[in-house]
Amino acid sequence: MGKETNNEVVEERPIVSWHSLTIDETITTLKADENLQKAGLTTADAKARLAEYGPNKMSEAEKETIWEKIWKQVANVLVCILVVVALVSAARGITEMVLPDPNGTTILTSWVQVGLITTVITVNTFIGILQEGSAEKAAEALKNMLSADARVLRDGKEVMIPAIEVVPGDVIILTLGDRCPADMRIIQSTNLACGEAALTGESVPIDKVITAIEIPANINPEQIPLGDRRNMTFSATLVAQGSGVGIAVTTGDYTQIGTINKLVSQVEKKKTNVLEQIDQVSKLLALLIAVATLITFFIARFKAKQNWFESVSTALVCCVAMIPEGLEAIVTLTYAWATTNMAKSNAIIRALPAVETLGSVTVICSDKTGTLTQNVMSLTAFVTSNAHYKFDVNSKERVPANFVREDAYLRERAQHQAGAKLSNVIADGANSGAPRRGQMQSSNHYSIDTSLHPVEIEDGAEGAAPVAASDAPFAEGASPDFAFVKNALTPGVLCSKCILGDNGGREGEIGNPTELSILRASYFTGCDIDVMKNELPIVAEVPFSSEYKFMATVHDEGNADNYTVFVKGAPDRMVKLCSHQCKGGVIDDLEPCDQNYWIEKIAVLSSHGLRVLALCRATVPKSSVSPGENLGPEFVNGRPEGPWLSITGLCAIMDPPRPECVQAIAEAKGAGVRVAMITGDHKDTATAIGHMLGIVDEKYSSAITGPELDEFSDEEMKSCVMEYNVFARASPQNKIRIVKALQACGQICSMTGDGVNDAPALKAADMGVAMGKEGTDVAREASEMILADDNFATIVTAVKEGRCVWDNLRKVLFINTPINNAQGMSVLLGLAFGLKQSPLSPIQVLYSNLICAITLGFVAAIEPPEDGIMALPPRRIGKRLIGRYLLLRILLGTFTLTLLVVASAFWLKSFNFEGNLFSMEDKNDPNHLVLKMAEGSESGWIIDAEDCTKNCLGTAGYTQDELQAIYDNADTSFDTDGRLVLSYYLEDIRAIAFNVLDFGAIALTISARFTYLSSIHPRVFRGNRYCWISCFIVAALQFLITYVPGLNNVVFQMKGMDLLSWGIVALFMFIVFLVMETEKAVRRHLKFNGADTDDREYGAFDNTAEASAGNDDALLPKGASNLNLSSLAK
Repeated sequence: MGKETNNEVVEERPIVSWHSLTIDETITTLKADENLQKAGLTTADAKARLAEYGPNKMSEAEKETIWEKIWKQVANVLVCILVVVALVSAARGITEMVLPDPNGTTILTSWVQVGLITTVITVNTFIGILQEGSAEKAAEALKNMLSADARVLRDGKEVMIPAIEVVPGDVIILTLGDRCPADMRIIQSTNLACGEAALTGESVPIDKVITAIEIPANINPEQIPLGDRRNMTFSATLVAQGSGVGIAVTTGDYTQIGTINKLVSQVEKKKTNVLEQIDQVSKLLALLIAVATLITFFIARFKAKQNWFESVSTALVCCVAMIPEGLEAIVTLTYAWATTNMAKSNAIIRALPAVETLGSVTVICSDKTGTLTQNVMSLTAFVTSNAHYKFDVNSKERVPANFVREDAYLRERAQHQAGAKLSNVIADGANSGAPRRGQMQSSNHYSIDTSLHPVEIEDGAEGAAPVAASDAPFAEGASPDFAFVKNALTPGVLCSKCILGDNGGREGEIGNPTELSILRASYFTGCDIDVMKNELPIVAEVPFSSEYKFMATVHDEGNADNYTVFVKGAPDRMVKLCSHQCKGGVIDDLEPCDQNYWIEKIAVLSSHGLRVLALCRATVPKSSVSPGENLGPEFVNGRPEGPWLSITGLCAIMDPPRPECVQAIAEAKGAGVRVAMITGDHKDTATAIGHMLGIVDEKYSSAITGPELDEFSDEEMKSCVMEYNVFARASPQNKIRIVKALQACGQICSMTGDGVNDAPALKAADMGVAMGKEGTDVAREASEMILADDNFATIVTAVKEGRCVWDNLRKVLFINTPINNAQGMSVLLGLAFGLKQSPLSPIQVLYSNLICAITLGFVAAIEPPEDGIMALPPRRIGKRLIGRYLLLRILLGTFTLTLLVVASAFWLKSFNFEGNLFSMEDKNDPNHLVLKMAEGSESGWIIDAEDCTKNCLGTAGYTQDELQAIYDNADTSFDTDGRLVLSYYLEDIRAIAFNVLDFGAIALTISARFTYLSSIHPRVFRGNRYCWISCFIVAALQFLITYVPGLNNVVFQMKGMDLLSWGIVALFMFIVFLVMETEKAVRRHLKFNGADTDDREYGAFDNTAEASAGNDDALLPKGASNLNLSSLAK
């Protein structure tokens, strides 16, 4: 045997099925002294074992350094491009600074560009690092569950030692409330029971035994579920009842919780679909940007006659223009806004990209205990000799009205669950999870041997002849009075040592959950538990034992001759001890006990996964009992007169489904999302809950267990997970296999849970969802989303928000991509068609990318869900954000914006150069003559304006070739008579081009708010008030930049515009809006005629290979086929 550390791996310890060994075999296997049970280990032996096995703690996974985390965030194509651009910009700025006559504008532009790019990279990296490390936190949460100390036998004495020093072979003493410090083989048990819900998923504590677990010859002992290893206790579980002694058999990483720690640490989270697509798009974008940048450089150098330095600068402008610097920021904003909305609905997102994953979920795999159920054992029904009372477990009022007579309840449940004769349910256990004959139905400490009482109950019957209303104390649909309920439940209240929590809640409660359910029902009926116990003081008792499965207490009711005996126990055993029954539950009206009736009732209740307790009472002479006497079981079951008790009624107890889950699951089905249950609980209980919730239905009519799954190959698992909806007795390893098999079938899988045993599957799923109130820290840290209200229905709300995020990300791309592309293409095409300088300055480009695009993108990011979003099935596996129609829309938007930006530049050039060569001031003052040209900062000299022609050819003092040289090359200088003339009209072009671009983007945004519906409608003013705020901010900034001196001409290299230019901007803005609205009208028409304008069918841009199962179930989840896509298209 060896140990594993962070730095080295020694030979693994052999696997030992400790639960299958006797106590002597366990001691021998541990190589311990035969006197171990009495004296424990010696100090020397414990020290040697500590050196051999290592400390009792879980090893820590190697943590990433801060530099590794930073590298992980920046190692992508998009960031690499930004880094290269920043470095080139810095080099350009430094070069300009060392020149003899530096250009201040170039220096400012270069360093502003470097600063903005650095800020974008830093912010995105910081956000990414904050989202890392959930595995480390989950492992840390596991450690916090471990015991701090342990009471052990050392050298024959009880001593308290740090739990980290516990070694295999230590004899450990357990008492009520202790946390187990290691996995232990029980050697002594005094009614010992441990709560293992967080580890196994079982709602109630597990009774512990000392005998070896019998394993069938054909079964691998390691396939026995943890919940069935009743002679073992596991590290980090709590002692819920009794006391005991155990031998530590495994410690540290080799405990069950240590195994979970390894599973959590080993599971790698995949990138979400959007992040993967952004990576792919970035690579393609890098290629396109590189090609466009090279083309721009060559055009600038060889056509526009720019020098090498200017050509590089112009190419950089094109490059920066096409890089979506703000895309990561706006995607983060989209996620953050959705996260804020979801938090208001009690869904807390721990990793921002997980929001999008919710929208693509096709299967929700849910744990049962604490997720679909309340994780509170509750009395749901009380059955008397002639009536059935249903109890409202969700009521918070303390009134008898919480009980309502409802005799049809069992019949309705039987019909819903079996869909056939109830006789088949009981005889065969088909679809209902009823125990087969010869099997034991688990009922916590109590059990029902159904093989003793085979029954046949016809469909529509309740197990007994119909009872007339006059035979019952309360009519159908009526509530009993307080006295009736108090007397009926008194045996369950007084025959218990449990302590109810404050105000009937779980806070502060102590004792067995099944017994507590009776106390809680009494409390919420109006009973005062303490008063009841004081009024009927206890005289003697028969303590509970799992051997005889009942408990009895003797109380003094004030009768001079007799004591009252209250008995609570396994119903099949209690019925055989009853000679009478309380007619209708009225304790003063006795009649002979109809044992067949009660056995039939027990069978019906048990077949529905309910735990059943019988409440009985009787009287005994005071002379037969001495106060304070410790009575044996024979006081109840060994009386010479035989059956002597009077049965009051049956308590039907269960961990009830959450009331909101039924509707939530139905809504999920309506949206094409399948809900499956994975639990460590028993198959019959899981099936019963599945029926109640609608998880088990005509498509998924049966359940399968973890041990059965262990026999399947990976290929068989893929078929299995598509055929079953309920997986019972599932281990943490089973849960991971189920999740991975669903993923292999092309499903997007969400896993919900609250226990330690759920953590590995939560980590492996595409979307892990943990409970916030009742969930463990381990589950919360392993998940991407936490339900603050533990409300399963919140998941469905979150799915809706996730779908909205997907739609909004498509809208963001539709807004941002044309803005970026139009900038880059305007630079390239402007130079290609004759401009000598870029129509957009570098600062204008950065502003449009980081301020305008982000501000307008935010409008799409926060757009509320469009109508009908939950009437559509989940998007198909392999679908891309940019589908056929979205690509066409992006290309149309890019073409329209580019065309209008370039057109505005050439309009201004043509208008000023050919139509308005001189201003009136120029003509009146020969000393203030300005040659108005479209480019160039120093264009030449003018001698005599009188002889100039409007087309600037043949100007006095120039030949036509000389004027053409001025036009072609801004560096040409003419010194004819000493009067310098400056041309400012490159700044005019940049002013109108810049405003056409950004106001066109506003028009694009307003249209993009609705995918199909027209924006020429009053709806455009509703739903998203931030739309108009954002548009106002962008417009206001445009006017500010255009007219503020210094900001316009120095920073943005532009100047103010006249009214005519603003008229052109308004006209072009309207054209953008009109083009995009026309496109939507065309798509509406095509959709009406059946075309897939939603991009829901597969196209050339989608990856159908991701749907690896190759069948319809993989491409579209079960349930989605029920949705009529063609009707939705209309």
